[in-house]
Amino acid sequence: MTIAGLVGVLLSVFGPTTQAEAATGLRVSNGRLYEANGNEFVMRGVNHAHAWYPDRTGSIADIAAKGANTVRIVLSSGDRWTRTSTSEVSSLIDRCKAARLICVLEVHDTTGFGEDSAAASLDKAADYWISIKSALTGQENYVVVNIGNEPFGNTGHSAWTGATKNAISKLRTAGLHHALMVDAPNWGQDWSNTMRDNAASVFDSDPDRNTVFSIHMYGVYDTAAEVQGYLNHFVGNRLPIVVGEFGDQHSDGNPDEDAIMATARSLRVGYLGWSWSGNGGGVEYLDMVNGFDAGSFTRWGNRLFNGSNGISTTSERATVYGGVNGNDGTAPNGYPYCASGSSDPDGDGWGWESSRSCVVRGSAADAAGNGGTAPNGYPYCASGSSDPDGDGWGWESSRSCVVRGSAADA
Repeated sequence: MTIAGLVGVLLSVFGPTTQAEAATGLRVSNGRLYEANGNEFVMRGVNHAHAWYPDRTGSIADIAAKGANTVRIVLSSGDRWTRTSTSEVSSLIDRCKAARLICVLEVHDTTGFGEDSAAASLDKAADYWISIKSALTGQENYVVVNIGNEPFGNTGHSAWTGATKNAISKLRTAGLHHALMVDAPNWGQDWSNTMRDNAASVFDSDPDRNTVFSIHMYGVYDTAAEVQGYLNHFVGNRLPIVVGEFGDQHSDGNPDEDAIMATARSLRVGYLGWSWSGNGGGVEYLDMVNGFDAGSFTRWGNRLFNGSNGISTTSERATVYGGVNGNDGTAPNGYPYCASGSSDPDGDGWGWESSRSCVVRGSAADAAGNGGTAPNGYPYCASGSSDPDGDGWGWESSRSCVVRGSAADA
C-alpha cells in the first residue's frame, strides 16, 4: 500500500487528524486506546507491587511469560512510602520493554486522600511525575501514566473532578504527552458515580484528549448488572475505560469476577487484576501466585490467567513489539513465536495459536536461540552476556546481534 493509501485508510477509520490523534505513542480516539500505528490495544494484565517489593523486578518477566500484555506497577512519590527514583523508573520501563509489556505506572501514595490522613494529593503526584520526566520522555509508545491510585476515599470525593483536571493540566503544561490514566474516587470504586458523571468534562479538559478512566471493581460490583451498567455507560458514550483493579473476593463484598471478565471481553475493555503477589493485611487471597513463585498459581491467579475470558486466551501483544495479532515475531525456523507459553500444552516448545503452529520463545524448538529480529534487521542476542563492552551489540552464531532493550535496539 502506498503512503497516500495508508493515510486514506486511517482517515476513513479515525476521521480528520486532530490534536488527540496526532499525539505521540499510545493515544485515545473515539473512546478506544490505540497504538501509534493505529492498532487498537486492549489491556490484559495484572498489578505488581514494586514500591513494597523493589527486589522482585523479575516478576515483570514472569507476568509476561504467563501471557499478559500489560503490567500496572506500583510506584511511590515518597509522600508515604520510599520514593521510586528516576533511575529506578527507567529500569522498570526497560524491563517492561524487554518483556514486551505495556507499562502502566501509578503513584500509590494518593490512595484514599481526604479520608486517609497519610495520603498525598493528586497535585503532589503530578509534581512527582514532573520530577521524573527524564525517565518518561521518549517512552510514549510503551508507558501509560496513571496519575494517582484511588485518589479520594469516601470523604470529600466531590473534589475529584477539579483535582483531576488540575493534575492533567499540570502534566500537559510540563510537556508530558503520554496517555494518562485517572482512577475513580471512593477508593477507586466510584459508588457515588462521581467519575462516571464527570468523565466527559475531565476528558475534554485534557488538551491532548488522551486520558483513560480506570474503575476498580471489588465489593461494589457484586452483580453482573452493576458491572455491565457501569462499563456500558463509558463505552456507549465513547469514553475510554479500563478495569484497573479487581479480584475474585474482597473484604467489602464478593465481586463478580466472571461478569467483569466476560463484559470486558465483549466490550473490548481492558482489565488488570490485583495483584501478582505480596498482599497482606488480611487480603492475601488476592495473590495470583504464592510467594512470587511463577510456577505456583493460587486459585485466583489460575482463574484470571487460564479461566473463561482469561488473560491466556484474550491477551494480544502490543504491535510495537513486532508481530501481528499479538504473536511475538518470527522464530529462526520461520514459524511465529507464541504470544504466551501457555499455548504449549505438552512442553515441547510448540504451541497452536491463530490456527497455526507457533514456537515458545527460548524453548528447544527455538532452534537458533536468538530472540527474534531487532528493528534494525539484526537478530536479538540470546543473552545480554553476549555484550562484552555494554554498547548493546554482541556476537553470536558468527554474526552481530542486538541486546534487547539496549541503545542499539532502536
